[in-house]
Amino acid sequence: MTAHEFTLFDTPVGRCGIAWGGRGIVGVQLPEAGEGETRARMLERFPGAREAPPPPDVRRALDGIAALLRGEASDLSAVALDMERVPPFHRRVYEVARAIPPGEMRSYGDVAARLGAPGAARAVGQALGRNPFAILVPCHRVLAAGGKVGGFTANGGVSTKLRLLALEGARAGAAPSPGGGGDGAFGFDPDAAVAHVRASDAALARLIDAVGPFRMELKNTPSVFGALAEAIVYQQLTGKAAATIFARVCALFPRAHEGLTPERLLRAGDEQLRGAGLSRAKLLALRDLAEKARAGELPTIEEVHRMDDEAIVERLTKVRGIGRWTVEMLLIFRLGRPDVLPVGDYGVRNGFALAFRKRELPTPKALEARGARWRPYRTVASWYLWRAVDLSKQGAGGAAAAP
Repeated sequence: MTAHEFTLFDTPVGRCGIAWGGRGIVGVQLPEAGEGETRARMLERFPGAREAPPPPDVRRALDGIAALLRGEASDLSAVALDMERVPPFHRRVYEVARAIPPGEMRSYGDVAARLGAPGAARAVGQALGRNPFAILVPCHRVLAAGGKVGGFTANGGVSTKLRLLALEGARAGAAPSPGGGGDGAFGFDPDAAVAHVRASDAALARLIDAVGPFRMELKNTPSVFGALAEAIVYQQLTGKAAATIFARVCALFPRAHEGLTPERLLRAGDEQLRGAGLSRAKLLALRDLAEKARAGELPTIEEVHRMDDEAIVERLTKVRGIGRWTVEMLLIFRLGRPDVLPVGDYGVRNGFALAFRKRELPTPKALEARGARWRPYRTVASWYLWRAVDLSKQGAGGAAAAP
């Protein structure tokens, strides 16, 4: 057996291992529970291997891996891999997987089709499950059918896979539906998201057990204008009162069932709109919204689905009366975005204090810091924190109200 050498090296996901021989890299090991466990795993995989300083080509490879895991651009496709002991079919799978760029995802079926073996999705999954070259052969970028995350054999399982995807800026489960949540379908796999949040935080795991399944529902969103108009009307009112006023506003126009449009709203007189129950501030906000929509300053629903969260916040908060919180609610409940944490929301902060047994509400900064471990599924964590408030009200004999 060829003698191998290995070394351990630091990355943003922990201390990894890499082993090499005369023909190139023979294996990469993602972190185990600790450095000792990672070293032991390397010796188990490569019996007789000697720990040694990496030669220049291996140093470039491990530097590239560390850079990729910091979210930096890093092309690892040219790193030499020693596949002498890899079965021929696995080699072909790994070559296809190496061509998947960072931040993009393919399915097992996609990989099988590129191999010219469209019925071999299961075999592709098995090959990737035995991938000895973690990161260099990016098996984490290959998902199961329908955007489901699928398995992952590294320590931490699916949570590790999700973390790697998040570091690369990918959204697991985002690819299948061009509607991205506006049609009532989430842009992520809820089961995988709950599993990730549960594994990332013991306190939230207890809350998840107390609340039960993730049951958040999305509202249909045919247009950004309509969603924001409704949001403006609902601001600072109870749900029942806001629904009554919004229905009155819509009823001012023919074909009310088709919803508001900028043109209809701008044709209506101030007295009509005030008579429906709108305050002056909300009237002015709706006028500004309609003017911006008519001028093409509002993105269409199709454009929104191609924008990242912060770009949407920046664009929509230019509308009078629309703040960050309102856009965050749209991102969560209208667009089904997976990684939104409204740190200024009283319910989320109150739920955090209850779930983590704090006497005082966390500051937005403290909530943001704790929430880093819930990425890329902070939306799911937020929903469970809202549910903590519901549980508290139920325990006190009060009625539960869910966002």
